[in-house]
Amino acid sequence: MPRYQGPQARRDFSRPAGLFVFMALFAGDGMAAGSPPAGAHENKSGKAAQLSEFSDRTGKTDDVPSGATPDPKPLPDDTACSSTTLSFDCLPGWESDDHLAALSVFVQDCDAGLDRMAARTGMLGVSGADLAALCKTARSVTPTAAAAKAFFETNFVPVRLEDPGFVTGYFEPAISGSRVRTERFSVPIYGKPDDLVAIRPDRRAAARKAGLSDDTAFARFNDDGALAAYPDRAAIEAGALAGRGLEIAWVESPLDAFFIHIQGSARIRLADGSLMRLAYAAKSGHPYTAIGGILIARGEISREAMSMETLRAWLEANPAEAGALMAQNRSFIFFREIEADEGRGPVGAAGVSLSAGRSLAVDKELHAFGTPIFVEASLPERAGGSFSRLMIAQDTGSAIVGPARGDIFFGTGAEAGQIAGEIRHAARFTVLAPRGSDLARSARGEDAQ
Repeated sequence: MPRYQGPQARRDFSRPAGLFVFMALFAGDGMAAGSPPAGAHENKSGKAAQLSEFSDRTGKTDDVPSGATPDPKPLPDDTACSSTTLSFDCLPGWESDDHLAALSVFVQDCDAGLDRMAARTGMLGVSGADLAALCKTARSVTPTAAAAKAFFETNFVPVRLEDPGFVTGYFEPAISGSRVRTERFSVPIYGKPDDLVAIRPDRRAAARKAGLSDDTAFARFNDDGALAAYPDRAAIEAGALAGRGLEIAWVESPLDAFFIHIQGSARIRLADGSLMRLAYAAKSGHPYTAIGGILIARGEISREAMSMETLRAWLEANPAEAGALMAQNRSFIFFREIEADEGRGPVGAAGVSLSAGRSLAVDKELHAFGTPIFVEASLPERAGGSFSRLMIAQDTGSAIVGPARGDIFFGTGAEAGQIAGEIRHAARFTVLAPRGSDLARSARGEDAQ
């Protein structure tokens, strides 16, 4: 199997989806949240969200975000693999994986539109056009496990990434709420303000002139036409947007709202039993600050004990301090309502509904959406234990930086959230590169076109 040492240099990159569980716990100030394409969410959605004109910058170059300690469990044995073996046989767990499930997720990207798919590309050497060229074949595959397996083995070359791999998890919250303010539901979820503007490349010089850092993805225009910083979390929660009719939903507590912001999407069950679904629309533009990292630095929670559950438990147990702590994360997320389909996952950065256990958030600067990636990791038992699975790159996030860095979507609701909050594990990544792609040619020692 060819092996590939990914690039170390980083460049600007757009971000659709939302902020992930891991970011809330560990990621430091250097990880600026990215922006999404229309239709994606900020958590990932972009933890699921959206190809966009918006972009953020980050100086992070490490594969494992600052403060992270990968779980020490050993990875599946891969001694059968060598640097020259062009075979899927050396991938632990490949034979027993559900290839038909992976194919179904791959075809979702095709169905989202070939033109949109072809427009996506990645620095590793797999382009959206390479993937789109396989869509007709993928759709014609007989829906059997054997045929799906043969599709991947015939049309792709497995390329092992040498970079140390690392995975985290994310999910879609599911809570009760209301479309109108009530005594119980009094904390607002805001839609995108009409005066929020994206700092596109053609506005970057004006943003710098206004004193805005290159980490600023969104801002507003003053009355004199100059760019200025948008109100941050503390200002908005103090009423900076009150009276403008931006509230699209109401939830029970500031903690519910905060964790919806982290995930970038939510399902809200209304009093009449109907479902409302929220997806990432935009953000205030301020850099993301991980409050879990602050608690670790203060000695409130040990690094080993930190998880989404322990973070929320601390906030609930310390209500007098919780508001000020959450305000240290100045980034504020705005949402939009999407179709409330009970049977579908949140919309990811690739513009398709995410599939639990098959959708992977990746660094979209390096990977093209729709790329199949075989991930190996030793996860907790309720997350799959010895995890060897073919996943599809369908989302992204600002903490997801590096060729072998991924965020696994675990589904919707409290149980999925508990599982996702436990994941910060070492992993091995093998990209399935279309046979005619630059990455496949490079791995075979041929000149890329």
